[in-house]
Amino acid sequence: MSNEFERFFELQDEASKVAFIESRGDELTDILVASLEEALSILETELYPDTVH
Repeated sequence: MSNEFERFFELQDEASKVAFIESRGDELTDILVASLEEALSILETELYPDTVH
């Protein structure tokens, strides 16, 4: 796993813990959705790199 990937999830984990502790469900949902979108974006870039012609 790349450092970028690991750092992203570390930041998301910290934000998720804070939102969970403070019972902010909507904010937690937004964080989780953003995390999934970013993960899919990273995976898509790794699966389908830009080709140079």
